[in-house]
Amino acid sequence: MPDPRFFENLGPVSLGELAELTGAELADPAAAGKAVRAVAILSQAHADSIAFLSDTKHAEALAETKAGACFVQPKNAGLLPAGCAALLTPVPQGAYAIAAQRLHRLRIVAPGPAIAADAELEEGVLAAPGAVIGSGARIGRGTTIGPGSVIGPGVTIGRDCQISANVSIVCALIGDRVKILAGAAIGEPGFGATLGPQGLIDIPQLGRVILQDGVTIGANSCVDRGAFDDTAIGENTKIDNMVQIAHNVRVGRNCVMAAHTGVSGSVTIGDGAQLGGRVGIADHITIGAGARLGAASGVMKDIPAGETWGGFPARPMRTWLREAAWITRMASRKGRTGE
Repeated sequence: MPDPRFFENLGPVSLGELAELTGAELADPAAAGKAVRAVAILSQAHADSIAFLSDTKHAEALAETKAGACFVQPKNAGLLPAGCAALLTPVPQGAYAIAAQRLHRLRIVAPGPAIAADAELEEGVLAAPGAVIGSGARIGRGTTIGPGSVIGPGVTIGRDCQISANVSIVCALIGDRVKILAGAAIGEPGFGATLGPQGLIDIPQLGRVILQDGVTIGANSCVDRGAFDDTAIGENTKIDNMVQIAHNVRVGRNCVMAAHTGVSGSVTIGDGAQLGGRVGIADHITIGAGARLGAASGVMKDIPAGETWGGFPARPMRTWLREAAWITRMASRKGRTGE
């Protein structure tokens, strides 16, 4: 279930209504009256949840799911466990996205006072002119909120934090002594689109962002909330200006990332990793603890702990430097011979 501090639950909704809304067909019409309250991924679903299967590589998770219903392609209907109602559709993830929009809604800052009446601010919190603090937000002692910053409903910020000007924070839990510099966006939806019944549609992002103690987020950087799980940044990690952290990323403790780094979805970065400027990391990659990436590296596969890589595609630094030196020698030799 998405965190109720950040998302309203609009259920329950009958499977018959969801079938009509998504264009899916119930394999068993008698299940039309069955109700669900939430969407969920297969591994986290319960009897009142609806999930989806779009790739048979997740068949094992499907066999173990406790979901009450599931969107599947007709050819995969036989894979569902007993008690899980099948909604047949050629676009299971698209149908799931439509169901998520029907069942869950992001809480937004309501019209009214700049600081909501039920927001909890400990002694010593300073909110500059133009700052907005939403309903149910909680902010710890000694934290400062800069002018024009918006703290969304339910957001929790710890003690002695510095939130600079024009920062946007939604769907986030933030520890103590965190610094978020001007223009940063924390908790906005990550990039996700899928084919729906009538073309591309956005996939609702129903997770959170967790920033642990001592984290620094640079100016104009973005940390996207998870698609369903959390995006998490570990203690004392320092992130430069204009860095993009996509949904479901897990960053360890004491990591550093220089400006213009881009981390794609579901990447895991171990403790103490160091990323130079303009590093790009493909999705679902694992960067081992203590690994180092040279500036402008393009990472397309996992990097073992403690190793130093560079280049595009990234490879061990010594290999990359030897290759670069060989190319330089060959180019120089052809220039001398006129070839």
